[in-house]
Parts: sequence; structure tokens; C-alpha cells
Amino acid sequence: MCGIVGYYGKREVSPLLIKGLSKLEYRGYDSAGVAILSNDGDLTITKCKGRLANLEEKLEENPIHGHVGIGHTRWATHGQPSTVNSHPHSNEKGTISIVHNGIIENYIHLREWLIAEGYKFNSETDTEVIPHLIDYYYDGDLLSALMHATAKMEGSYAIGVVSTYEPDKVVAVRKDSPLIVGLGKEENFIASDIPAVLSETRDVYLLKNNEFVVMDQDGVRLYDAEGRRIEKEIYHVTWDADAAEKGGYEHFMMKEIHEQPKVIKDTMTSRIVLDQPINLDNITISKEQIEKLSKIYIVACGTAYHAGVVGKYAIEKLARISVEVDIASEFKHRDPIIDENTLMIVVSQSGETADTLSAMRLAKSRGARVIAVTNVVGSTVSREADDILYTWAGPEIAVASTKAYVTQLIAMYTIALYFAQNKGTLTTEQLEAYKKDMLELPEKAEEVLKNKEEIQKFASKTYMNKDMFFLGRGLDYAVAMEGSLKLKEISYIHSEAYAGGELKHGPIALMEDGTIVITIATQEELFDKMVSNIKEVTARGAKVFAFAPEGHTEIEEAVNAVTYIPKVNELFSPVIAIIPLQLFSYYVSVQKGCDVDKPRNLAKSVTVE
Repeated sequence: MCGIVGYYGKREVSPLLIKGLSKLEYRGYDSAGVAILSNDGDLTITKCKGRLANLEEKLEENPIHGHVGIGHTRWATHGQPSTVNSHPHSNEKGTISIVHNGIIENYIHLREWLIAEGYKFNSETDTEVIPHLIDYYYDGDLLSALMHATAKMEGSYAIGVVSTYEPDKVVAVRKDSPLIVGLGKEENFIASDIPAVLSETRDVYLLKNNEFVVMDQDGVRLYDAEGRRIEKEIYHVTWDADAAEKGGYEHFMMKEIHEQPKVIKDTMTSRIVLDQPINLDNITISKEQIEKLSKIYIVACGTAYHAGVVGKYAIEKLARISVEVDIASEFKHRDPIIDENTLMIVVSQSGETADTLSAMRLAKSRGARVIAVTNVVGSTVSREADDILYTWAGPEIAVASTKAYVTQLIAMYTIALYFAQNKGTLTTEQLEAYKKDMLELPEKAEEVLKNKEEIQKFASKTYMNKDMFFLGRGLDYAVAMEGSLKLKEISYIHSEAYAGGELKHGPIALMEDGTIVITIATQEELFDKMVSNIKEVTARGAKVFAFAPEGHTEIEEAVNAVTYIPKVNELFSPVIAIIPLQLFSYYVSVQKGCDVDKPRNLAKSVTVE
């Protein structure tokens, strides 16, 4: 996730680009840059690694005067955070410059083809293919060249383009990445999100997929992918600035919950493709190395640990390799058995979690290979691990993790299927069936988000309780642990998660009239046992709110309320089942008046042991 802006008008463009980018820095803050068509006719680019303030300082030292330009604030996905990988990117002649938010899935193929055509590349990014493609197709019409270029591209993108060939123009396109057009008086804007233009205008066009924009002295013109003019209603923004930054949601957490279908899809992009081998980016662990593994450790903290628990189930089921899941802060203190036939998978959203780094360094010192699953390119864990699998969740602002967690789950499943593919523990038909089921998850997640009312109603009835319990069996127990953590993190309600089969070994003593119990029952083989556990707690007076797959209406006889979730392959149910639990925690926190995005005593990244 990155942020882009663009401007055409009569005012000095540089301060307007900086102001717009400052409202989009929540979308990325690894680097920032601008490309401005200066008054002397040159296309001047200024960009640098780090926060937007670094770019602002550079522009104050070396100002660029002009009235047309584009800007970018980056969240790195392809290539380390660095000045050379920063946007804008240009063609070799420096006559075309672009900013891009999204992922070009087939960039490797395009890059190889363009190199064969004589083009040279400077960065590690997928984005750099775009200006070269536009250059290749340019024949006097910048819009036409962009249309031809995007016809070659696969993936998601919002792109802004400027060129010395047509200096009084900005062209842009949107496909699967957000882009709006801000409408001013004798000036117009493009941006990834409304906050970037809200100080200048409240009238915008909300672009749909495959819609192109031209901004010049004649105003704004919109086109479809066939080059036909289209008309669009103006959307008048009524939100205040704070709400606009959150996309109209009251809190970042709710915004990030709603971004989950997209980030699930993004994290699978180019990795899970039907009828193609599973691709783990640059991870090169071979079939022979996988077969030699005697043990896999998955090591993480908090929410990432819960993703690791799901990873254990997935790897053992699909690849038939023994897996242990450890809390990072405990791992090194038990003198674990590690050698050159050990693989460690460390999971950390920030890539800076101190205990996880410590565990990784111990494993490496004893000869283990380490795969890092992280959301931050250039983080410490990504630099020190042997292999890296990035979760493309984009920046997560709320302290309580939601979208980063589901992308960690996708990463775990992808690794499990990759190992199974290499070991031959699944037939080709089985592997394709699992991939097909995974690719349906974004759509299923969308379905869950459309049915929030029952969860909100239950939250409004239970938010005053001081204790709650979560029950699950098998993979549902992993979901229960994460659901319980979410609730205690943001609502400060004491909450515990238990495996359903453990009820009789102590927890049932805590059940009494009015006790709130949340149950997850998505595993077919364990469904009847879970219903028996539910009856055990309701017999002691507990009130039960259940989450069950569509079609299992018999559970209604045993619970006080139930929310049905779309049926998916049971192995992948944690991706879908966690979403209503996130919503439940959110609504409880809101009802209690807590600070949802910044819960007390917690930090986004724990960088001390």
C-alpha cells in the first residue's frame, strides 16, 4: 500500500504535493518523492528514503518551480526501502515519470522482455517496468501509450504519469488500487484517497476499475479501457478531515478490518496461481533440503504466535513435517534442540520484535535455516533471515492487528502448500483443489463483512460483562485464542480461550449464570463434540454466542445466538472465522468508550525484551 498524488493547475505544485502526501503517509512511510515539470520545461525528480519530512527538507534546500507534478509515499513491497527504489520512476531518457500504488504480478516477464528490447533498469521494483512500457508504446499520445502499457500488465495499480512530451498534462488510471480525482477551480488533483485533497476541494470523482483520467487546461476527461469518453457523477465529501483519513470509518481498526479481502488477495498474488507451481518469491529452499528437515520451529509473539499455531496444523497436515510452535520470549531459555536440519519460521508484522529477533539469532548460530514472514521490507528480521516471505498488508495503524494477521495466515498456508508440492505429499489434483479454495477466500471475507448487525447486537448486550470465554477445537482453538486476545487488547475485559475438550479439566468451574461464552465450530469432524461442550456450559447458566458454517442450523437449539459464516475448506476457516471475532471485539470496545486504535499500555511494535 502506497500513496500517490498529482496536480495540474496554476499554483506552485511542490507545496501542494507535499501537503497531499502528508495526508497519505499512513499508507506508507519508507520513502517519498515527487516529479515536477518545472517552468523551464525539465522533468525534475526529487526523492529520498525515509519519512516525508526528509523530502520536504530536500525541496526547501533545492526548490522546484512548476505547476504540474506527481508525488508518492512508499510502503515497500518489491525492493528494499532506498532512494533508488523510491518513486517516481522514469524511463531511461528521463522524459516520462510515473508513480504507482499496487503490485505488477507479471513484472519479471515484462522486465525480461524490455531488457531484450534494449531497456535498462536501475531499481529492484516491479514499478520500473511501467515507464519503460509507456516509452515503448509512446507515439505522440500519452493516454494511448498508458492504455497500451496497462493492457500488458497484470496485477493491481493506480498510476499517475507526467511527461516532457506533453508537459501540460497529467494522465492516470485505476485498477484494483484506489484512485480519486479532486475537482477544483482551474485546477484538479489525483490521489489515492480523499484526505489528500480535502483541504483544497470536497468535490471528487470516485474512479472504478479500468478508468483513465486526463487532466489538462481543458479540465478533467474520463475514459474507459477502449478509449471512449465516460461521464461520472460528482461525489461531494461531507466527512471531516479526521474521518476522511480513515476512509469514512470511525476508527482505523474498522477500516483495516474492511481492507482484509484485498490484502488476502494481494498476499496470494503471483504466489497462488491455478495450474502453475506455487511461487515463494526468492525463497530457494530445495526439495532435497525440505526432505532433510527433522523439525520446523515456528516462533513468534502475540497475534503472530496464533498465526504460527495455524501454520503448524497446515504444515503437518499438508507436508507431513513435524512442527513446534513457540512463544519467542520463552524459546531461547529452554535450550531448544537445533541443528543444520532444523528450519525456523519467524513471524513478525514489524520485523523488529525483540524476542523474535533473539530467537532467530540463536537458531542461526546453531546452523538452522530461517524463513521470515514479515510485513515490512527492510526490517531487521528481513535483513537477517535466510529467506523472506512478505505479507502485503500495507501499513497497519491500529495497535490491535487485524489485516496483518490474516496475511500471516495466508503466508503460513502458502509455505505449507509449497512444502507439500516439493515433497509430493499431495497429488496435483489435491494441490490444485487447495489453491482453488484459497483463491475464493477474498470473496468469502467480503460476505462476512456484509453481515455485521447480529455481531453488533450481541456486543451491545454483553459489553458490560467483566469476564468472557472463547471455546474452540482443532483449528478453531487457534481462532479462539486470537479472538480472546483481540477482546482483551481493546476492551480491557478479562478473557480466556480454552480448547473445548479441556472444559472438564478446570475451566467448567468458572461457568455460572450469565457467563458469556463465544464458541467457534467450523470443523466438521469436531462439530458434534463442540455442540456437546456448548451444552455443558449452558447447563451451568452460560450464555453462548456461536459462529458456525452456513447450513449447520442445528446449533441454534444449543446456543443463545449464532452467526453463520460462509462455508470454506476447513483448513482455511481461520481466515474467515476470525473476522466476526474482530468485529465483536471492536463493537464491545466502542460500546465501552475505549480508545480502539490506541489501547492503553500497548505498542504496535515491541522492540525490547
